[in-house]
Amino acid sequence: MLSRVAPWLASRNENGLGVRVLGNADTLALRALASEDLVANVFILAHLDSTGTAAPTSGGASVFGVFDDGTLLGACWAGANLVPVQLDPGLAGYIATAAHQTGRRYASIFGPADTVLALYSRFEQLGHLAHEVRSRQPLLTISDGPVIGANPDLTFGTMKDFDRILPACAAMFEEEVGYSPFLGGQEFYSRRVAGLIRQGHSMVHVDASGTVVFKAELGAVTQDVTQVQGVWMNPALRGRGQSAGYMAAVVNLSRTFAPVTSLYVNDYNAKARATYERVGFEQVGTFATVLF
Repeated sequence: MLSRVAPWLASRNENGLGVRVLGNADTLALRALASEDLVANVFILAHLDSTGTAAPTSGGASVFGVFDDGTLLGACWAGANLVPVQLDPGLAGYIATAAHQTGRRYASIFGPADTVLALYSRFEQLGHLAHEVRSRQPLLTISDGPVIGANPDLTFGTMKDFDRILPACAAMFEEEVGYSPFLGGQEFYSRRVAGLIRQGHSMVHVDASGTVVFKAELGAVTQDVTQVQGVWMNPALRGRGQSAGYMAAVVNLSRTFAPVTSLYVNDYNAKARATYERVGFEQVGTFATVLF
C-alpha cells in the first residue's frame, strides 16, 4: 500500500511509524479510533455517518493516519481545516509535515488543545504563520435538559427564511474571525448555510418584523452528540439577559437528534461562558483553534 501512492501520501520514519492517506479499507479502524471520545471527535464521526467511508472526498479532502505496524495510532482530517482525531501531540509533527507537503492551504486547525498547538508548532517551523491562535477554548457538554426555562420562540429554520438567516450567519462569522465569509465569493458560504437549513441543523428566531433575533447551528451531528456552532444574538438586542433562554432552547432542539449537546467557547468570552454555565453546560475538555 505504501509504495503505490505519491511520496507525500506515504512516508515512514526511522521509528517505523508510517503516515498515509486513509482509504475505504481503513473506515472501521478510523471509526473505532474516533469512538474513543464521542464528544471531541464528533466532527469526523458525523463525516463517517454521512459518507460511510474514510476515503478522500470528491472535493479533495482526506484523512491522514499515523500507523505502527498496521495499527492506526492517530489521524487528522485535512480539508478546508485540519481536525486531529485521537492524535497524540508527540505524533502531530508527522501529520503536519504530510499536510504541508500537499501544498494545500488550510483555513484553521481545531480540536484538543495540546494536539492543535503541537500541529501548529510544526506548521510554524514550515513557514505557515497564524493570523490568530486561540489556545484555550473550554469544551462544554450538557447531557440532560437545560436547568432553566427555554425560549419558545426558537425553532428550526426553513428555507423561506434563508435570505434573513444568511446575513445573520455572515455577521456572526465576521464578528468571530475578523473577515467576511464572502471574500472569495458568496456561493460557497451560501450553499453551506442552505445545507444546514435543509438538514434541519439551523435554529433561529425571526420576529414579526423579519429581524433575526437569535440563531445557532449544529455543525456536527451523530446519534450520540451534537456540536453547536454559530451562536449569535442580534447586537441591537444584547445585554437584556435573553441569551440563556435561547441557549436552553438550543439544547432542547439539539436533543431531538442526540442526548448530548456540546460546544466550545473562547476562554476570554466571560459572558458567553456564564450563559452556558447558567443553562447547565459543564466543561469536559479544552480545545484550541489556530486561524490562518
